[in-house]
Amino acid sequence: MTGRTRHSPRAAVRAVPSAGLSANLALLLIGASFVLPLLWLVFASLDTAAGFQTQVPAALSLANFAAVLTPELLFVPLWNSLLLAFGAGAVSLLAAVLAAYPLSRFDSRFNRPFLYTILCGTCLPVTALMVPVYGLFVQFKLLDSLLATTVFMAATSLPMAIWMTKNFMDAVPLALEEAAWMDGATGLTALRTIVLPLMRPGLGVVFIFVFIQSWGNFFVPFILLLSPDKQPAAVSVFSFFGQHGAIAYGELAAFSVLYSLPVLVLYAIVARLSGGASALSGAMRG
Repeated sequence: MTGRTRHSPRAAVRAVPSAGLSANLALLLIGASFVLPLLWLVFASLDTAAGFQTQVPAALSLANFAAVLTPELLFVPLWNSLLLAFGAGAVSLLAAVLAAYPLSRFDSRFNRPFLYTILCGTCLPVTALMVPVYGLFVQFKLLDSLLATTVFMAATSLPMAIWMTKNFMDAVPLALEEAAWMDGATGLTALRTIVLPLMRPGLGVVFIFVFIQSWGNFFVPFILLLSPDKQPAAVSVFSFFGQHGAIAYGELAAFSVLYSLPVLVLYAIVARLSGGASALSGAMRG
């Protein structure tokens, strides 16, 4: 028939490998943009004469690691980071469970507006809050307090933690709790013995999400913690930047490698727990 164009199967077959090649080249370019900084990090940490250029060290050396393995440069800041991140994760997870339970288990006309409010809260940058928060910390004499800073960091992560916890809690069938209520269990008992054990992978994902966010947080501890012995590793990295543009590149790279190891381990745990949480959700809904 006139007016119709017949497409050749061979042309379609040739178009598919061409599109796949373009996609692979784009992914290769994106991957290289992430790999090259990591290569500089590894090479510079093993090079005593490291600079800002990415180059293979002439001789491998662990002198940079030996220089940063001191209490003042590494161990105390890492301990402070651990206290802040673990405390923020624990406080945020506890509050998220208590807030997500009524949102998941009880129907109310306020549930949807509250969830949308939480979602909007995740879009508000923490830098927009620091001026009033700093004023409150000064007024209540909470500056340079690890505990107060931990609570505030937990509060900044709470909206996303509530949203994630509610989604994981929805996967646990309500019929299991109703059976526990028939046996005389209270709401908190059913939550502790039925719901939380079944959503354990999801709780782990939420905790690690908040932990990683707090671990890499620079701005909040930099503003609220004044003493050098209370600052986390994200802030103490300034000690490798000297005056007049002098930077200890090798020691900075070694410090960054050691500082990143806990995060890499936690990312591996997140990947494993995310798979478990997905399997749990599918099993419960099935």
